[in-house]
Amino acid sequence: MSLKRGGPPPVASSGTGVMTTNLDQHQQKIPTVAAGYGENEKPGKGGKGGQPKFIRSDMADVPVQQAAGSTLPLVITRKKGGDDSEDGNYNPFEHRKVEHPTSDLETFVHLLKGSLGSGILAMPMAFSHAGLWFGLVATFLVGTLCTYCVHILVKCAHILCRRRKIPMMGFADVAEQAFLDGPPSLNRWSRFIRFMVNTFLVIDLLGCCCIYLVFVATNVEQVVRVYMETELSIRVWIMIVTAPLIFMCLVRNLKFLTPFSMIANILMFVGIVITFIYMFSDLPAPAERPGIVSVTEWPLFFGTVIFALEGIGVVMSLENDMKNPTHFIGCPSVLNLGMGLVIALYTLVGFFGFLKYGPETQASITLNLPLEDKLAQSVKLMIAIAIFFTFTLQFYVPVSILWKGLEHKIRPERQNISEYAMRVGLVLLCGGIAVALPNLGPFISLIGAVCLSTLGMIVPAVIELAVYHEDPGFGRFKWRLWKNSGLILFGVVGFVAGTYVSIIEFHAEFSGGH
Repeated sequence: MSLKRGGPPPVASSGTGVMTTNLDQHQQKIPTVAAGYGENEKPGKGGKGGQPKFIRSDMADVPVQQAAGSTLPLVITRKKGGDDSEDGNYNPFEHRKVEHPTSDLETFVHLLKGSLGSGILAMPMAFSHAGLWFGLVATFLVGTLCTYCVHILVKCAHILCRRRKIPMMGFADVAEQAFLDGPPSLNRWSRFIRFMVNTFLVIDLLGCCCIYLVFVATNVEQVVRVYMETELSIRVWIMIVTAPLIFMCLVRNLKFLTPFSMIANILMFVGIVITFIYMFSDLPAPAERPGIVSVTEWPLFFGTVIFALEGIGVVMSLENDMKNPTHFIGCPSVLNLGMGLVIALYTLVGFFGFLKYGPETQASITLNLPLEDKLAQSVKLMIAIAIFFTFTLQFYVPVSILWKGLEHKIRPERQNISEYAMRVGLVLLCGGIAVALPNLGPFISLIGAVCLSTLGMIVPAVIELAVYHEDPGFGRFKWRLWKNSGLILFGVVGFVAGTYVSIIEFHAEFSGGH
């Protein structure tokens, strides 16, 4: 993503594009619930053979039911295996019912919209916490790692779809089914992993909304300060920006927000192009910038880059809508080409942005543009308006996830007022958090470290371990186990270090030492 984050609704790492989320739209007939055992398994106490395996049936035909601690419907299990072609008689892609499937080119464009956004403006700041040359190499490595983790997630989704005869899955569906399909010790945690994935998605997206408020308020405040003698604090501007969003976020139909998305995309594109013109003018020599900085600053680099690049929340939605889903991963593939372009652009902006402004680089490259220049002022306002409109699209996804979990608990006659109250409450919550934490840089790093290192690295690695644990296993010398353990360790270190350094930055600000 980026200050972020896709079909109906958006999701991002970041971007002004609308990202899709898979929400259950219809209820269908419920099949008979049953538990089964493998061919060589007998019920009994202890051991693997005594554990019945509950798995989900066709998601398109069965509503969610709760049983055995899971939100998935139950059907008789079949022999497990790690090869996604194990059931030659079932092709999940032939059973998908997509009203308007997307071509490879359309999916490529959606991937760019979901990944390219305001987060690209934070890349020079990321390089300032890494150094010019170390940032160049590390951005490519982290971007490649993020892309590989997306491959893991989509590959495991394909395996589980074939294995369990399910046409398509969302991110949370893949995680839950992987735990149901994994070792018996993981089965009881299947409902928890689904809850965790959805929770981190909601935190990530609401965190992005908070960052949007800070971003818009900061850029508007810079421009208005030129023409006003009386200065208002950034916290006051955040409250001013939040007020109209309370009413805009009451719109429940996504199609009414589409024109705002188009305006946001145009303004963002024009603003970034003009920013590039400023950035590439009068560049100093690379020798004037540090090639590598202190290791204590690296966690801020890691969190910011993960925030900017990670778009794992949208990939399953894009893959599920494709006319040819097998073209999404592989080599070459839509994912490789799209993420390759994204990584190259992010690295380009980070490298030359830091080269241009050096130690004066701010959290958004737009804040470095000259205040007295009318064109620069227009860029700040254009991008601020684009991010302002993107807030409503970004807000759609967490609201949909939360309301889906609450709707059935509320009486029908009170559902409308309850949903509106939830929307207003969430906007006010975002505004309150933004007012309390108006420092854009540590905020970006904190969201990237907490949410996206978990969703983008740790969860996909755990999913692959669960899917491959029995057949074909972890491979020679258990290389899959070692590889995924390394990914989990890298994600945990990024989570802990990024969170710690971001909190230290916030503490320094509140104590007056920033």
